[in-house]
Amino acid sequence: MQIQGETSVNKLIVLFVFDKMESPLSERTVLEMCTAVNGWLNYMDCKELLPRLLEDGFICRISSPEEEPLYTITSDGRESLNNFYINIPKSMRNEISAFIKKNSGKLRNRQECKSDYYQNVDGTYTVFVKILAPVQPMLELKFVVPDKKTAQNIYKNWERKASDLYSAIYDTLVD
Repeated sequence: MQIQGETSVNKLIVLFVFDKMESPLSERTVLEMCTAVNGWLNYMDCKELLPRLLEDGFICRISSPEEEPLYTITSDGRESLNNFYINIPKSMRNEISAFIKKNSGKLRNRQECKSDYYQNVDGTYTVFVKILAPVQPMLELKFVVPDKKTAQNIYKNWERKASDLYSAIYDTLVD
């Protein structure tokens, strides 16, 4: 169900998404969730809403300048949502709530767990992995591996295994 042309309702939809996720979101995640995956809004409307919500003080940026921007709902945004959420069709509120309940962990992992790799002069590969938190990275690791296949495996597996690895490292070092 897509609502077009109703800017105030569209703003409320985006605020509702932020409120239900209960964690900071990147612009990419909001756009993907609200447009491509679910079709709650059209892409251009959604793309224009984020700067407006930021300017209006309904969301704020909480990430460090060198990281991908992360946004969260403010108390003013939450108050506005509480006062006007009834303007979002009930069926859409239910659809958003169900989607977020089912997918919130996966969405958080994808934007919090970053990885990259490149080839070194000697033919080995360096793989960077990190877990981002709103203010600064929680964990950053760099591996030098012998070949591209190993680098690609680490790159692909990081998102899925990051929290287990973080827990293991933390427990080992704190013990």
